[in-house]
This record gives sequence, C-alpha cells and structure tokens, in this order.
Amino acid sequence: MIPVKGFEGKTVAVLGLGRSGLATVTALQAGGADVLVWDDSPNADEKANDIGATLRDLTKQGAFTDVASLITSPGIAHLYPEPHPAIARAMAEGCPVDNDIGLFFQSFATQEWDNFSTMPKVIAVTGSNGKSTTSALIHHILEEAGRPTQLAGNIGRGVLDIEEAHDGEVVVLELSSYQTDLARALTPDVAVFTNLSPDHLDRHAGHGGYFAAKRRLFAEGGPDRAVIGVDEFEGQYIANQMSGGPGDDRVIRVSSGQKLSGAGWNVFARKGFLSETRKGRQVGSIDLRQIAGLPGAHNHQNACAAYAACRALGIGPRVIEQALHSFKGLPHRSQLIAEKNGVRFVNDSKATNVDSAAKALAAFDKVRWICGGLEKEGGLDALLPAPTVVKAYVIGREAGVFAMKLKGLDVEVCGDMATAVAKAAADAQSGETVLLAPAAASFDQYDSFEKRGEDFVMQVSALE
Repeated sequence: MIPVKGFEGKTVAVLGLGRSGLATVTALQAGGADVLVWDDSPNADEKANDIGATLRDLTKQGAFTDVASLITSPGIAHLYPEPHPAIARAMAEGCPVDNDIGLFFQSFATQEWDNFSTMPKVIAVTGSNGKSTTSALIHHILEEAGRPTQLAGNIGRGVLDIEEAHDGEVVVLELSSYQTDLARALTPDVAVFTNLSPDHLDRHAGHGGYFAAKRRLFAEGGPDRAVIGVDEFEGQYIANQMSGGPGDDRVIRVSSGQKLSGAGWNVFARKGFLSETRKGRQVGSIDLRQIAGLPGAHNHQNACAAYAACRALGIGPRVIEQALHSFKGLPHRSQLIAEKNGVRFVNDSKATNVDSAAKALAAFDKVRWICGGLEKEGGLDALLPAPTVVKAYVIGREAGVFAMKLKGLDVEVCGDMATAVAKAAADAQSGETVLLAPAAASFDQYDSFEKRGEDFVMQVSALE
C-alpha cells in the first residue's frame, strides 16, 4: 500500500466505494487523514463501517465545509454529460477534486529513496486500444529482464494498493481517459500513447474532449521520455508538441504498418517485422510473425510500444525479443481458446468499439464473427466491408437492429452467446476462425466484457 501524503490530520472525502475507492480510503487512513465516504449504493453504511470511515451525504449543502479534498472514483462523471451531484457540490463549495492517480503521483516518492542506488521509475500507458496488452507486455518484459516491477491502474491492482517502491523498481500503470482527465498530479518517467479512436464520447463531450484527456499525460505530465503511436494525426500532434526537433530522442515514434524514417528514434512494424532506428540507422529488428501471444497488426503495434518503452529504460533488444516469445497474452484480448477440427476459437471480448473490432478481424483469415451488444456512438460503417468475414452471428438485446447495419455481409441473428457459438461452430470449416469481437459494449446482457468473454469460453468448452 502507498500511504497518501499531505493530508495528515485533515479531513478527506472519498466518493465511490468500489475497488479504487476502498483502496483510496485505506491509503488515506495510513497517511493520517480522517476519511469521510459517500456511495450511492444501498449498503453504503455497511461498507463505511467495515473500513472505519464516516458516512456523509456529500450532495448536501455545506457537506465540504471541513473537507480538504474530494477523491472520486474514475467511473463517476465529474464533468460530462453532467457531474455527479457530490462533485458539483464540492466544486461549488471550493473543495479541490482529485482521484487516486493524482494521489499516487503525489505520494509515491519517499525519503527512503535517498538510500536507493537506482531510482524507481513509473511508466504510464494510455490510448484507446491496446493499452492493457501494452502495459502487461511491458511488465512481462521487465520481469523477464530481472527488473523489480509492479503492474497497476486500470489493469490489475489499484495504484494505491501496490507495495511501496523498491530499489530500481519500475511501476507500470495503465491509465484510462477517466483517470488522466482529472488527476491533479501526472509525473511519469515514461509516458506511452498507443492510438486514438472514438470512445467514451459522452464522458468527454466529443472526440476533442476525449483526446484532450489523453493528451494531459504528456502536456501536464512532462515525462522524460514519450513513446507515441503516430498512426493517427492526434499522435503526430503529441509527438510534435513533445519534440524539440527532428533528432530529439526524448520522443520515440511508434507505428504499425508504415516505415518511419528520419534522424529521431523510431520503432515500427511492417509485414510482421519490428524495426528500431536511431539517427537514420537500424539498431534492432525482431520477427513478430511467429509470436503466438501477439497476433495481428494491432498486437504488433502493442509490441512496438512495449519494446520502445523498455528500450527507453536501457533493456537490450535480444532480451526484449526473448520476452515477447514467452508472453501468453491477456484474457479476452485475441485469446486463443481452443482449436477443434482445424477451427480456431478466439476470444476478443475486449473489442468493445469499432476500431478494436476491425483490427481483430484483420488479424485472421476466414472469420466466423460473433458480434453485437450495446452499440456505441459513431455507427458500424467503419467496420465494413470486412473482407475477412465469412459470416456474422449477432448477439445482444437489439441483435436485429445491429444486424441490419452490417450491410453487405452474410448475417444471422442469434440473440444469445450459446446460439451464436453453436451456429458458428456448426458452419465453420477447417482453417476458419470463430472470433468473438463484439464491436459493442456488453452491458445489455452482461455486467462486463469479462463476463461476456467467460460466457464465450464456456460455450466453446461445451461443444462436442
């Protein structure tokens, strides 16, 4: 646990008692703060009693008279489409609002660091797609290289729930736009931007607000090194803003699909090969085609970003290459579940938006595509014509409506996962892939994309 500094003897309020909220309460108490809590759930009083905190309705006038700061959980809206009433009340009464990410960067360094021979570092990863895989891959490479490391944030443990730093340790954080948008402190040593595609637009009042939330990690974080995917203009913009000129190696540009050139530091993948160039010369190369845990161009981009972040820490190319081959991938992200009669079954339930689903489809030939769910803003046109799709099997409460938008494809409305898996498996021929890549949120039928993926795995396991 990271005890929160700066609030000893002060009263701090915590909004939301989920995973991050509970860890925040414990960390604040360890730092000597008196903690108030508020949660909209019916059993909030029971949760407060369990953690030794005082329950206070933070939506009422005067609730923040004696409060030094309000710490809110990332899933709670703080600005758009409208702020939670407790956050609106805090702002009206002049109480600073922060989140656990801000507290982490405020509290991570301690006096004990004066005795370390190698200063701990923080790598923070953000972007629309691939940030979980990239974060986990960086963590895996560090472990394989013998570096002490912890993985936290939007993946794994809450940032305040990790252990205090060790000599030479590297903490890898996956950060969502919800987390970067509000954090009052953002000071990573290495910041990584994977890519940008439309997502969470309601929480950021559109694409520009969404990009602005991601950009804060760089513009306000001031990292020593910035690893930036430049396949979209937004990434090119951040790289330009962070760079002092063509040869500035504080910026490592990353691409999947295009060759990067110039005097700077570049890492790119083309036709399955990763290349690293510096000052116009190639200094590293890896064949990614046979790495089972990283299939497809989108995973090659993840590999490039992870490679670049680890190279920024001085880890050698051959060490990284060896670690890539032992990476097993993450559940629900291009996860090979089974192979039956020459048919592969792949779980990419995390492909909750159009861009991530399109990349998943492009990673395989002859796809029996299971899709559907709670459609996000922007429509499905960007997925089409989907040349690798043999047939689509649509699930979800509005499966019929979703299916009508997949123009030009052979489509069957299935409704539920069991029906979709059974029909896709019955139709599939040897050499084809049954792929769950929903291109939609899960909340119409499941509590999370993980639950949806687990259902897919269960249905595949039940096949004869």
